[in-house]
Amino acid sequence: MEHDGRVDEPGKRTLRRDLLAVRNSLPDDDVRASGRALAARALELPELAGARTVAAYVSVGAEPGTVALLDALRARGARVLLPVLLPDNDLDWGEYTGPGSLTEVRHSGRMALFEPSGARLGPDAVTGADVVLLPGLAVDARGMRLGRGGGSYDRVLARLERAGAHPRLVVLLYDGEVVARVPDEEHDRPVHAVVTPSGVRRFTGC
Repeated sequence: MEHDGRVDEPGKRTLRRDLLAVRNSLPDDDVRASGRALAARALELPELAGARTVAAYVSVGAEPGTVALLDALRARGARVLLPVLLPDNDLDWGEYTGPGSLTEVRHSGRMALFEPSGARLGPDAVTGADVVLLPGLAVDARGMRLGRGGGSYDRVLARLERAGAHPRLVVLLYDGEVVARVPDEEHDRPVHAVVTPSGVRRFTGC
């Protein structure tokens, strides 16, 4: 994919391809078990314990599972916002009220996504979140996240910055996706923490 009109540098494309190959080789049982472990680790985060609103996402394919975490957050009383992909790759948001509030949407040229079926809250709804859970393919020792390259979450992070909003940014990954360094560009912003099935790592300077 292209990112906001710019073609990703070769280093990012190569790393994405390698990481996706590993993910796609995972047995379904491992994906499900990792999702349960990831939820348990994430729920230990003090930021999530006190969060009134959490912007999250529904995992698809071999992504680290998030559904158990979404339900646990709702059970705690948090309002959970989920993204709706717009034609220009920006994100609108809707509220998650349980598995029955999701609808499967197939966007042109992409895998099917599960999106909230209720009212659209607008792209700026994310600026009211206390915590934003980010998808990704890797994070490095500086907290720099490697996404899939569509640019959707770069827009989210830029929107938060413009609004003066400062939610805690947390990326959800498998253990092997915490790497020494990922290629980064000027617009990239570090996350505050990464949660993997085996634990939490926080980054200084964020």
